[in-house]
Amino acid sequence: MPRPRQPGRHRRPEPLAAPEGAPALVLAVPGTPGAATRSLAEEVVSIARSELPGLDALIGYVDGDDEEFPTLRSVLAHAADQRTARYEQALAAGAEVKEPDGPVGVVVPLLAGPDSALLRQIRQAVMDSRVAAELTDVLGPHPLLAEALHVRLSEAGLARADRARLFTVATAADGIILASVGGEEAVQAAGITGMLLAARLAVPVMAAALDQEGSITAVAEQLRSSGSQQLALAPYLIGPEIDAELIEAAAKEADCPAAEALGPYPAIGKLALAKYTTALGIAPQQSQGTPVR
Repeated sequence: MPRPRQPGRHRRPEPLAAPEGAPALVLAVPGTPGAATRSLAEEVVSIARSELPGLDALIGYVDGDDEEFPTLRSVLAHAADQRTARYEQALAAGAEVKEPDGPVGVVVPLLAGPDSALLRQIRQAVMDSRVAAELTDVLGPHPLLAEALHVRLSEAGLARADRARLFTVATAADGIILASVGGEEAVQAAGITGMLLAARLAVPVMAAALDQEGSITAVAEQLRSSGSQQLALAPYLIGPEIDAELIEAAAKEADCPAAEALGPYPAIGKLALAKYTTALGIAPQQSQGTPVR
């Protein structure tokens, strides 16, 4: 038997669950699809599902092939067909059901920061699907991304795992290059998360663009001229959106070691879910999505 709810203001809150008939969370995955990308995307949606029972979470690839890796366009179209089929089956069974309305899906770009070229591709795919869907903002900037960056740096031996602990890491960096893609807009957005990271590490953090020639070198020189001698490169990237070789080349250009990309860190799944729930109005207001029809 279920236990009775504890009375009073100290009772435990009821666990949040996806509303019945809620639109799907559709994770828009950029970059060239492959086994590693699929594994990462599946782990992200798995985290989102664990946070919100009953969530219908799908994966659409921006550069998919509709065979092994379904495109964002086809995933949205299929979700619309499935919703219509469920409605018609309910009618045939004699159930009193309301005709489905509202968005079929909430599309969440798997991007830490803004990248206008990739976001144009995602928006075009949504429009080409001819499905009512809502497109959210990218995942950052956010304090959880600063936490994820800190963890990746500590995993690489480039930062202390906990600033409060009284021990040092011999290879800990005294200056961080936060590498983003997406031009100047992305650098500015990364800079906000960079300030949060700097507060965690108590070292200077500066954002630079991997896709702007000379940006990494200029930031490395600026950090060294201000007194930092042991630099580290922290990719402000989830992973699929850029070739890993570019990160290696940037680290070589700056003459410093690099941490891993953010990857399927738990915060990524939680942030994707937060974008979804905010778009549906079932979570505290954060950044609103942009409707696409």
